[in-house]
Amino acid sequence: MGYRVAVVGATGAVGRELLKTLAERKFPVDEIVALASPRSTGREVSFGDRTLKVANLETFDFSGWDVALFSPGASVSAVHAPRAAKAGCIVIDNTSHFRMEPDVPLVVPEVNPQALRKAKRGIVANPNCSTIQMVVALKPLHDLFTIKRVVVATYQAVAGAGKDGMDELFAQTKGSFVGDPPKIEQFQKQIAFNCIPQIDRFMDDGSTKEEWKMTVETRKILDPDIAVLATCVRVPVFIGHSEAIAVEFDEPVDLERAREALREAEGVVLMDQHEDGGYVTPIECVGEDASYVSRLRIDPTVPNGLAFWCVSDNLRKGAALNAVQIAETMVALGLLDKAA
Repeated sequence: MGYRVAVVGATGAVGRELLKTLAERKFPVDEIVALASPRSTGREVSFGDRTLKVANLETFDFSGWDVALFSPGASVSAVHAPRAAKAGCIVIDNTSHFRMEPDVPLVVPEVNPQALRKAKRGIVANPNCSTIQMVVALKPLHDLFTIKRVVVATYQAVAGAGKDGMDELFAQTKGSFVGDPPKIEQFQKQIAFNCIPQIDRFMDDGSTKEEWKMTVETRKILDPDIAVLATCVRVPVFIGHSEAIAVEFDEPVDLERAREALREAEGVVLMDQHEDGGYVTPIECVGEDASYVSRLRIDPTVPNGLAFWCVSDNLRKGAALNAVQIAETMVALGLLDKAA
């Protein structure tokens, strides 16, 4: 049995990755439509060996469609995701708009697939990219030792700001070699050859919204009792987020048990060789599905502490892949059949 699938925001970086991932994983599609804003109507996008002509989201009727994968921006999802859900189409939304609403599940399939059964509004939220890769790595450790506190510093690629962010890094890098002054539009400061310790706007307590997202989303997905302190930094990398994570547990940590749990965990690849180059960097994770864990070691500065390095392709597991895996899990649980 196949499904009628809509991809919303199909001309963006994540939308194109959604189409690519659906085709690569052979999601059971009977019919597929690519949707975007009126200005993108008529453009062409690829789905496997097929070419799809983009249709207008604003006039599209979702009646009779089974699942819609949304990645058009939060303000657009706010309008059209409820409209699709009302028409009986299950929505898997990649934007931040619905994530913290109590009646909308926030799901990483390797971590909390059971939450999908609570999608009473017909909307499921895809977490923030930096949150996803972290909780995939934290879940097996939490099951073993019970996490008390997480301190994380992120090194986030410009792909997290979309195609325009990637274009700005490229233009500034190229311009630096010919003496052109940097044109700053997508980021707060020059991103080429620089690091910017601000992603999204500042909150009243001095944290940024990206840091707030990592805190509240980790608690919603994994455990509301976990304390999280995040510092989120944009770095001049095109694709692939990196995170330096320090975890404090309620119970004593056995390093070999931690290694074994990570080796066996779904969605995690442990590459932890204590030698030059025995770790994974963001450029090596591009196009890959896993959260890669390296530099695993005891943190001696706190009781029951563990530290590690984690990288993942933020367009795949951090966005498109996780959304498709949510759809696959809903198929396995029979939840899409209810909408069909």
